[in-house]
Amino acid sequence: MTKISILGCGWLGFPLAERLITDGNSVKGSTTSENKLSIFETKGIKPYLVALESESVSDGITDFLAETEILIIDIPPKLRSENTDSEKKVFVEKIKNLIPFIEKSTVQKVLFVSSTSVYGNDNKLITEETTPNPDTESGKQLILAEKALQQNQKFETTILRFGGLIGEDRHPVKFLAGKENLENPDAPVNLIHQKDCIAIIEEIVKKSKWNDFFNAVAPFHPTRKEYYTQKAKDLKLDLPKFSTEKSTIEKTISSEKIQNVLNYKFELGHY
Repeated sequence: MTKISILGCGWLGFPLAERLITDGNSVKGSTTSENKLSIFETKGIKPYLVALESESVSDGITDFLAETEILIIDIPPKLRSENTDSEKKVFVEKIKNLIPFIEKSTVQKVLFVSSTSVYGNDNKLITEETTPNPDTESGKQLILAEKALQQNQKFETTILRFGGLIGEDRHPVKFLAGKENLENPDAPVNLIHQKDCIAIIEEIVKKSKWNDFFNAVAPFHPTRKEYYTQKAKDLKLDLPKFSTEKSTIEKTISSEKIQNVLNYKFELGHY
């Protein structure tokens, strides 16, 4: 039995915790909402109230990390373009404030959930060998956080960069339905389903793949126009209407490494 702590037990972290418990692991989960603590307990997740701030970490962090072997960090940057420069630096400062607590704990391995937004849009085919060149503030903060964790010699860190997240209760087509003049009709989609996210993390833990980088995107890249038009039809939503102008984005994220190293097969039926 491996003792695992999930920092950020939300949309992805909560069902991930359930899966890891089913696998026979002992799992702690953190939240910033007191009303979720009892929900965690009913699922066998040991609940902790933990909040990361740009200047401090809440008192619960020490107990949360106690006796932990593997720490999974799944907290999104939540950065907006209108934020001030100081607000934009908050995410990486949170991670830097967390690191000393990891160093003092029993944590040996860290899995950091990142995003393919760390890559710019000026590449056609992107692999783990592609140099990150983010063009969003969120991507820039994620790169700094990745480096802060992976350069630390007290623990081993694997970086897992997910593409656009979708699930049964979460799909971008719901926001695009009925809209007009949508940009980049010919741009390839780079999506990953929640179920694949969970299964991939499960494989990294089981196969002990640490101190590495992985891009995690389904090997399924129709154009935005093709994909979202068909998805709207499937869900009986108003069809989105795309611009006739040529796309400026041709970025395709390769998942070849994760398929080869983990011997992982994506469930394309989810898409």
